[in-house]
Amino acid sequence: MSSVTYSHVFKRFGDVEVIADFDLEIKDKEFVVFVGPSGCGKSTALRMLAGLEEISEGDILIGDRVVNDVPPKDRDIAMVFQSYALYPHMSVYDNMAFGLKLRKTPKSEIDRRVKEAADILGLGVLLERKPKALSGGQRQRVAVGRAIVREPAVFLMDEPLSNLDAKLRVTARASISKLHQRLETTFIYVTHDQVEAMTMGDRIAVLLPLAGGGPNALSLQQCASPRELYNNPINIFVAGFIGSPSMNFFDGTLVGEEGDIYVDTGDFRVSIPDQRKNLYKDYAGKEVVLGVRPEHIHAPAYAPPNIAAAPIKGVVDVVELLGAELHLYITSGKNTYVATVDPRMDVHAGNEIDLVMDMNASHLFDKTTERAIR
Repeated sequence: MSSVTYSHVFKRFGDVEVIADFDLEIKDKEFVVFVGPSGCGKSTALRMLAGLEEISEGDILIGDRVVNDVPPKDRDIAMVFQSYALYPHMSVYDNMAFGLKLRKTPKSEIDRRVKEAADILGLGVLLERKPKALSGGQRQRVAVGRAIVREPAVFLMDEPLSNLDAKLRVTARASISKLHQRLETTFIYVTHDQVEAMTMGDRIAVLLPLAGGGPNALSLQQCASPRELYNNPINIFVAGFIGSPSMNFFDGTLVGEEGDIYVDTGDFRVSIPDQRKNLYKDYAGKEVVLGVRPEHIHAPAYAPPNIAAAPIKGVVDVVELLGAELHLYITSGKNTYVATVDPRMDVHAGNEIDLVMDMNASHLFDKTTERAIR
């Protein structure tokens, strides 16, 4: 069993609490991504699992074994670092074999594992090269290969693609996902890039930097599948962090009037769909935050059929054509928002524009708690 469990884990540096009550179970063979902005404890959580940081409180288990006091070399894990950490004087072969040599693995077994890993990663013709003769993507694959030859119970990856250019990152993402499917081993992957998280993870753990810490502060906001995070974020932070461009938020008041319920932002009103009225009726008269993703705001001529269309207006500030889609940055009174619309639209900065918001895909949050109203 290569499951991983964080059981009420805390990490403090002196009086500063960087991880509070981190409680998470990762299943055997699962690919879980830790995602969040800088300072939220992603890498620290990984380093505690690897044994490179001490735990201030709580337990970490690999399988059924508590590993709090187990040395890193005995935890049956392999870690890929952001910097790759290759030995510059060694060949690719020797870099990948070095850990096995320290463990006095037989030479024939080392050779088998290194060549097998090189075949998986397409490194066969590079085994005699030194790291300085490799591209960034090749170095990244060598670092992954060094972890593969260990045949560990758990792979840990700390932002391994951050040094690659945009095109190579796309290729590397696919390669790591295929590697997980082939090896059928537990992967824990750290990134600040929500696109990486959405495209790679079976589940995503969204972490938030602690504000002031304290025993009741929680750094883990939500852990769920990419689809669940996208469709049902638990709070404003998760809703805004997942998705690109990020979700639009409008401060407003929920108003109940003559059998209708709508959100009044001061600049526009949008009605709540009939199927959600019972869900929101107890919040009538309260301040709320309306959340709508840019891809759920449409030009009327190109809007999908059968949406709960709520008309809104605005002035276009910026137009970004990305080929398959068009991003419009729009101002409507005190509100600014982004709409991802059909690229066939002929629109320019300074134009007044009429759009429709799909209220079936909208989200409503309590303004005080910032939690989703469900």
